[in-house]
Order: sequence, then C-alpha cells, then structure tokens
Amino acid sequence: MHDDRNLVEGRLKRVLDERIRPAVYPESVPLDVAVWHAPGEPVPVAEGLAGVPEPIEVGARWGAPWGTSWFRVTGTVPQAWAGRTVEALLDLGFDENMPGFQCEGLVYRPDGTPVKGLNPRNQWVRIGAPVEGGEEVRLHIEAASNPVILDYHPFLPTQLGDKETAGSEPQYTLTRMDLAVFDETVWQLVIDLEVLGELMAELPVESARRWEILRAVEKALDAVDLQDVGGTAAQARARLETVLSEPAVPSAHRISAIGHAHIDSAWLWPLRETVRKVARTTANMTALIEDEPEFVFAMSQAQQWSWVKEHRPEVWARVKKAVADGRFVPAGGMWVESDTNMPGSEAMARQFVHGKRFFLDEFGIENDEAWLPDTFGFAAGLPQIIKAAGSKWLLTQKISWSQTNKFPHHTFQWEGIDGTRIFTHFPPVDTYNCSMKGSEIAHAARNFKDKGVARHSLAPTGWGDGGGGTTREMVAKAARLGNLEGSATVEWETPGEFFAKAEAEYPNAPVWVGELYLELHRATLTSQARTKQGNRRSEHLLREAELWAATAAVRTGFPYPYEELDRIWKTVLLHQFHDILPGSSIAWVHREARATYDRLAAELNGIIDAAQHALAGEGSTEFVFNSAPHSRDGVPAGGARTPGPTGETARTPRLAGGYTLDNGLLRVEIDAAGLVVSAYDIEADRETVAPGHAANLLQLHPDFPNMWDAWDVDEFYRNTVTDLTDVDEISAGEDGDSLRIVRSFGASRVTQVLTLPPGERKLVIDTEVDWHETEKFLKLAFPLDVHAERYASETQFGHFHRPTHTNTSWEAAKFEACNHRFVHVAEPDWGVAIVNDSTYGHDVTRTVRTDGDRGTTTTVRVSLLRAPRFPDPETDQGVHRFRHALVPGAGIGDAVREGWRINLPERRVTGARDVAPLVSVDRDAVVVSAVKLADDGSGDVVVRFHEAHGGRARATLTAGFAFTSVTVTDLLERPLAEAPAPQLDGDRIAVRLRPFELVTLRLVRAR
Repeated sequence: MHDDRNLVEGRLKRVLDERIRPAVYPESVPLDVAVWHAPGEPVPVAEGLAGVPEPIEVGARWGAPWGTSWFRVTGTVPQAWAGRTVEALLDLGFDENMPGFQCEGLVYRPDGTPVKGLNPRNQWVRIGAPVEGGEEVRLHIEAASNPVILDYHPFLPTQLGDKETAGSEPQYTLTRMDLAVFDETVWQLVIDLEVLGELMAELPVESARRWEILRAVEKALDAVDLQDVGGTAAQARARLETVLSEPAVPSAHRISAIGHAHIDSAWLWPLRETVRKVARTTANMTALIEDEPEFVFAMSQAQQWSWVKEHRPEVWARVKKAVADGRFVPAGGMWVESDTNMPGSEAMARQFVHGKRFFLDEFGIENDEAWLPDTFGFAAGLPQIIKAAGSKWLLTQKISWSQTNKFPHHTFQWEGIDGTRIFTHFPPVDTYNCSMKGSEIAHAARNFKDKGVARHSLAPTGWGDGGGGTTREMVAKAARLGNLEGSATVEWETPGEFFAKAEAEYPNAPVWVGELYLELHRATLTSQARTKQGNRRSEHLLREAELWAATAAVRTGFPYPYEELDRIWKTVLLHQFHDILPGSSIAWVHREARATYDRLAAELNGIIDAAQHALAGEGSTEFVFNSAPHSRDGVPAGGARTPGPTGETARTPRLAGGYTLDNGLLRVEIDAAGLVVSAYDIEADRETVAPGHAANLLQLHPDFPNMWDAWDVDEFYRNTVTDLTDVDEISAGEDGDSLRIVRSFGASRVTQVLTLPPGERKLVIDTEVDWHETEKFLKLAFPLDVHAERYASETQFGHFHRPTHTNTSWEAAKFEACNHRFVHVAEPDWGVAIVNDSTYGHDVTRTVRTDGDRGTTTTVRVSLLRAPRFPDPETDQGVHRFRHALVPGAGIGDAVREGWRINLPERRVTGARDVAPLVSVDRDAVVVSAVKLADDGSGDVVVRFHEAHGGRARATLTAGFAFTSVTVTDLLERPLAEAPAPQLDGDRIAVRLRPFELVTLRLVRAR
C-alpha cells in the first residue's frame, strides 16, 4: 500500500479546524450587553448586580488593569430552536493560550446565584437542554480585567503588577456575546477525532494500530458532508466505533486522573484576586461534577477553602454537598501549598496543623497525603513533619523542572534527616495542568521510570496556576482513554485511592535520602528580602508570644490569646505560599506583605509585652527575658532574671590602619578597608580567616538569568565579580566594642557596624544597605581556613549536610542552597558558624591554596540582595538591614545556640520578680521549639522539642507547674497510640531521642 499517512493526517487537521469544530455551534443570535464598571476594588455581589449598566457593543474595549466590570447579558431563545440544546457563548476577549493568566468572569443569575466561571478554555453557559423556545435569558458576569503580566515575550519588566502603577488603559476587547445551538453529536465527533488523532501521532509509524486508526479516521472523514456536518456527524462517529472500542493491552500503564486546578494563592495577581479565582473555579467544578458522574475533583490549600466559605457562601454550599458525595476532595492537609525550604520548624508544622484541622472540622476528613505539585524543592526535614502530622504520602512534580540531572524515580520512599520515610510520587506526565492530550498520556507512559515493578501514576487534570480547572472536553477524552488500545488507561480516582494502589504494588520502592533539591529557581532564596525578613521575624515573634502568654496564663491567669494567635499564624502561613515567601510575585503582593508583617509585628509585640509585664509584676527592677531555648548570661531559657555583670572589649588602632577588637576570647583585626583580616580564637590558638584573604567582604555580581528573573540565578553569574573594598569611612562606634564602616558603589551605599560583644566568642555584623542597583547580586563572603568536605546548614528540626566539592553533576548543581539560622563548617576538632537573623540563600566553595601552607580555604558566602526586574521591576529597591555573626571555634551545638540567640534577642522589662521557666530541659542538644497552651482551649500545656545536634540524647524535661498526666501527641495534639508512655519522676519527665527526633508532649495541668 502506498504511504498516504501525511495526506490523511493533514486532511484531519484541516477538516477539524475549518469545518467540524465550527459546526459544534451551527446557529447563533447576539445577546444584548450592558456594563457597569465598579469603582476601585471589587464590590459585593449584591452591589454589582444593582449597578446601573450602560450599553456596550461587541468589539468595544473594556477593563482597566485590575478593574471589575459587571456585564449584563439579555436575550430571547428563538422559537425555532425548540427541542435543541442552547448555550450562551461569552467571550470577554480571551486568548485561549492563557487560561488563568487573563481576564476571567463568574456568571450569576439575577438572584445572585453563581452559575459557573468563565476563562479562555471555558466560555459557555448552558441555557437549556432541550429548550422550549421563547425563554428569556438574563445573566450577569462579574468580570475581572486582570492584566497579562507573563506575555508571549516573557519576563519583560512591566508596571502592570501593581494597581498603583498600572494605569487605566483598557486591557481587553469584548469578542462574542451570543446565544447558540449546541450540537452535541458534532462535539462528540470532535472529541473522537482529537483522541484518535493525538493517539495516532504517538504510535510508531510501523505499528499496525497506527494504520488501523488512520484508515478509520479516513472513513469517518469520508462520511462527513462538509456542507452538512451536523447531519452526517453520527454516521462519521459510527465509523470510529471499532477503533475506539479496542481494549488496552494488559501491560498498559495505568493513570489515575484527578480533577485539579492548581491555584497560586498569589503570584501574577494579588491575594484578593485569588479569592475570586477560587470562587470561579469551585463554581465551575461543582457544575462539572453535576454533569459528569465519573468525574472527581481534588483541591488543596485549606486557606482557599476558607476563602470560599467566607466570601462565597452560595458556592460553599455546593462545595459541601460535593464533598459529602465524595466527588470534591480536600487534598494535601496544609494551609497553603507553601515553600518548604525557608519556613521554620514550627511554621512548617503549623502548615499541617491548621490545614488538617480545617478539613477535619469542616468535613471530618483526614488527609493522608501532602500535595505540593509546584513547590520549589523540598527540605530534608519535611518527611518527619508529614509523619508527625498523621500523614504518610507526598506528591510533587516540580523536580521534573530540574535543569541538570534527571531524577531517577517517579515513585519512591523519601527519607528525611531523622530516618523517617514517606512514600512519594512524581507524576511522570510532568505537569500539574494535564489536559488529557494524547502527547501527555503517551509521555507519562514512556517517561515512567519504575516500569517492570510498578505501573500506576497520577495525572492532575485541569487548567491551573491561575485556576480554571477541568473542562468537559478533558472528561470526554478521559472516557475514551479509559481502556483504549495503544494508550495508557485512564481512570478518575481520588488521591487516596491512587496512593493506596501505588503503595500496595510497590512495597520495596527505592529510597532517596536527603533533600529533594530543585535544580532551578535557586534565587527564590534571596529575592524580596523584606518579605523574607517579615516571615523570619514573624515566626520568632509567634514563638515569643506563645511562650510568654502560656507562662503568664499558668502563673497569673493571663488571658491566653487563642483567637489572635490562630489568626496571626494563618496569616503568616498564607504568606509562606510558594510564590510569596520565595519573592516571585508581582509588586502588589510584596507591598501588601510588607504592610501585613508590620501589622503582625505590632500586634505580637503587644501580646509579648502584656504577658511579660504580667509575669514581672509592678516594680522598677530591670529583668532580662530570654526567649531562646538555651540559657544566656545566667538567664534560663524561657525565664527572666536581673542582668548579670558583663566583661569588656578592648578596641585599639592598628599601625597599618583599621582597628583590633579583643575580648579575651576572640581577637579580631579589621584593616583600613573595613575588612576582617583576622579572627583569632585565643583559647584554641587558631586563626579563622584563610591566609591572604579577608572576611566581611561584600561582592557584587551581574545577575541576568536566561529566564525566570525573580526565580533564577544561573551559574555563570560567578564568572564576573567585583570586590567592594573601597571605603568611605571607618570609625570607632559609639560603643567601645564596635566599629562603623561605610562604603559606596554604583547608586548604593552600605553601612556596617562590627561588634565584638564582651564575654562572647563571636563577631556581630550589622549591615544596612541602601540598595539601588539593577540586575545585580550582592554577597557577603567569609573565606575560612577550614578543611571540610561537607558543611551543615540548618533546616526544620535539625540540620543537613551538603558537600563542599563538585565531584558529580548533582553536587555541582547545588551552587546556591538554603539555610535557616546557621551554616557550619568544621574540621573534626574545630569549626566556624555563620549565623543570621533573616537570610536564607548561600553558597559554599573550597579551594586549595597553591602557595604558603597549601591549606584549604572553605568560603561561605551569604546572599544578601538581588535586583531582578520581573515580575516586580522595583524589587528590593531601598533600605535593608541584616544581622550576621561569625562564630569561630563553634561546634554544631554552638551554631544551633547562636542561631537561636541572634533571632531572639533579649528583652528588658521593669518589674518586681524573676520568672522561672514554665518548662526547662537539662541538655542543650534537646531544643524546645514551642511552649504553648493546647489549641482546644483546655488549658493543657503543649511542649514540642527535638534533638538538634544530630546524635542520640537523654534529657530531663522539668515542668514548672503541677500536672496530672503527660501524653505523647502528634502535631495536632492528639495522643499517639504507638508512642511509649513518658517516664515520670514528680515534675520531671525523662526523654530519650534519636538524632533529630521530634516529640510533642501534652501536659494536663492540675486544677
């Protein structure tokens, strides 16, 4: 037979595009349209419906950036259409290639009942099936004219990302507002031909199945009368029945399709718009559930569910019914799909506490899975947090974006720092926006790396990022792919059903140990420094507020602020969403975040101040309150005492210029350029700074990645570096233990204060940067005279080691990484810690000196600031303040302790009495991360702690109050049946911990 394959395939494409698809709506009449533009921010539905609209014609421009326009469409169904299916086609000016990134709408009936959402891939509203003819149609559309930020030429700087700079130019052209006849037979033919055409394109040219499909498609096209598509569509479909009914081979890959609409809680739109995106999507999905009996939809992020409940009660009622029917599934068990690299230990735990508790309270549903398809890498401390929350599975697909190395598994056991393993799945479809295209299904089957031992994978199906969800076309395609020769099989299932099957078939899944590092988006550890500082400081203020409020409640009857803390925690957790905390959202989002963090800080400081004054009582004596988990200058952890005596630091000029600071423990030499040329550990007789180098060195790099400006830093940035050694001023500070250094570069200015505190083996570096650079990367370098093949950086409930060398491509790819409060570099008997109060990104490199002692220089560089121009063209412009400390002679325990101290400075309060700790622990390796009252309002005291040094620990926890019982609980403060009962001796509780083990205790107070 002659090879006419290209001829038939070309025919299929043209006939579908030009004849069959247009025939889905063979007849239409225009609707009358009027519009009312809401002034300012979105208005309540009742106000929008009551607005007085003015006529508008199709073809007119509408919609200022971030505006809201209420369209009213009216018309009458022609009598001639009686007995047929009629839909309204409402095109606000959509580009079908930008679902979720453009204008959107939510359709209402005149009584305010929501109907469904409108987006570029979902423009129809069913009027009747069948109609009687003569029906009056009246619909209202709440249309959001969200501007396109990420356009066809991506990453161009734009002022559209903030309503304050976006202007008022209309963004869209009203394109179509019609009533139309919907020919379902033709629509089904379209789906038949799309499925077969897409499948055919994925099959080998030499396969018999491909040619069988080709001949069937050819016969179907022969049956179509191009002048009467509707009249011949059924005949054409009949010619496809045989090839559509051939079953899949027994070994076919099996895909669990899960309806999905990944909705970024903020990104290229502000938080307030996400509230409406969620309402539009959930309205759409509940409508689709009513129409499609097999369809199942899953939605994560309890915050988004809460928004629907609060802002769209009519949609919420439909959601609740669909949940009760098992068709609309709460997923993930987290408050938001957060970043997992930067949130602190307690914050990561509270993501699960608040997320799971919401779904339990509202629906009685407990999530077994963590659902994080788009998060930018996963910290090594996460597995035990997932387990401690009562969950056991994890889903993500973002690791497929890695640029350098291909991850070797799609289904595996992920082991964290404490040995906890979590069954994990990466969907091989490599997208969380699967649309059931044949190319996607074939890619999932080919790409699946666990063939031969497993055959199940998951496909999150629906338009996402900006929402939209699953379409009826996707559902129809999935129905045909349920059991079709040549394809993987497809079945709608819940996340729990998928994971149960996948785990059962793969009991000996391979193990991956340590972080799941995304080889992309590394700059999210630095972009938008104020947002990151707001997060870090909020986390520590919350710790203080809980600690002192709980202590005061037990000791003095202070009213514990349950509701305030709950609300503040949820706000902080929301801002840990994976496009807010990472700094990859528009200017509007970060402007609001800064204001929110300031407001929360004022509120939390008020709670702390009130609790501390209640504890100290009325008086004039000064007391030092220590919120850190280790004692400080004689003040116990979680207690308050009068301050003790302090030593002295000597500051003397150097002959070569600069100064020497000496406190008897550490001698620091700062040269005339303000660089630290020596940090000498007197007790250890050991120099910290590598010979011929200088620490506290600011370095400036060009920073223009190939794409994803706010997200990415590409390795070639290191090729060019400017050491900022010119100094405007170096002078003795106001205190006898400090120096002040001022530098200028470009349009920016840096002021540093270097302080050697009396009695402490650390140099504190306060850096203020008035930053006005563009597309630059600012680093703070510490070249250390340490020979180390690996280094430690803090993560949730412990620390994680990374190599300093680049033996493999996996190691080389980690050229920018995350730490929390410290980075620690060490030889077996001596080490150095770099601690910080608000930075996350860093890099560590090693070189061997070729002259002198030929020793090893290990350089730790802290990432301070970037200046990308997309999506916020003014990223980080302005004044920033950072605090770091260089801690020579530090073991890992010193790094842990100093990391806490720099983030929890002492507070001084006047009063009348000391404060004994509510809870104390007798071993520094056991770190208490939270002391609080139980969330249920019972008054029980909850204590969370972990082993922080990476070894086994025995310790005694002593309660400073009478209690009747103690229980080991999960993160939600529920008893753990499998946990052994704690050993008690009066008010003392004996604990034994594995390396990095996390424990939560609940103590019932004696009444």
